[in-house]
Amino acid sequence: MLAATLGLRRRNRARVERKRLRLPKLEFAPALRALAVVVLAVALTALLALLLNRPLKRVTVDGAFQRVPALEVERAVREHLNGGFVTIDLAALRRAVEAIPWVDRARVQRRWPDGLYVAVTEQVAAARWGASALINARGEVFAVDARHVPPELPRLDGPPGSETQVAELYFQLYPRLLETGLRAAALRLSERGAWELELANGVVIRFGRRQLNERVERFLAAGAPLVASRADDIAALDMRYSNGFAIVWRTPSTPTVTHQASAPPQAQEPNNDG
Repeated sequence: MLAATLGLRRRNRARVERKRLRLPKLEFAPALRALAVVVLAVALTALLALLLNRPLKRVTVDGAFQRVPALEVERAVREHLNGGFVTIDLAALRRAVEAIPWVDRARVQRRWPDGLYVAVTEQVAAARWGASALINARGEVFAVDARHVPPELPRLDGPPGSETQVAELYFQLYPRLLETGLRAAALRLSERGAWELELANGVVIRFGRRQLNERVERFLAAGAPLVASRADDIAALDMRYSNGFAIVWRTPSTPTVTHQASAPPQAQEPNNDG
């Protein structure tokens, strides 16, 4: 009886040990198949790129080229033709073309089977900045020392870093001035933050430093029609009043206050409003 019991315990212990030593079955086939697919895809991609990476034989450069020298664009393209149809660095080529003065943006595309297409868009000068710089319609200075500055462009001036701020106000004023038959010749922002607008007819509009939006709206509503009708008589408008403006006549006389201006600028804002 004892022997039978011991034998039963040994068999149970053996079964437990065998059960403990049993390892999970590893499935290698799916993993190997997935790896093979990846390797095959990479190899086919590399082979396809090798077959398609033909030497570039045709380069087409398109653009108006009124300000941008076509030879400079061609030089930039030649310097970056260091790859084939697939391996050429289109981004580097685009940056090189856009670094040319007067280039606003460039578009570079591959043209099957061995061609390259480069489209150049030139900057459009919307205004002058200072004596020799130019500003585009986004308010960005793109030519600091322009060789040719179109004299018909309005001149914008301001402290360093104020280019966008001054340009934004000019672009807001431009269409609204045209509605009244006026055109801006210059817009200035002083170091102290005072605004001054000079019209093409020579009339100067002083906005000062404070309440700019309110004073601009007052000028457009009441001052601009007056200037449009009497430009030969008016030298300047002083908008630095709480609810009106003063007229400075071309012939010596006392400035006339209109629209119920409560007090002259000096009395309202002494030495603080440009």
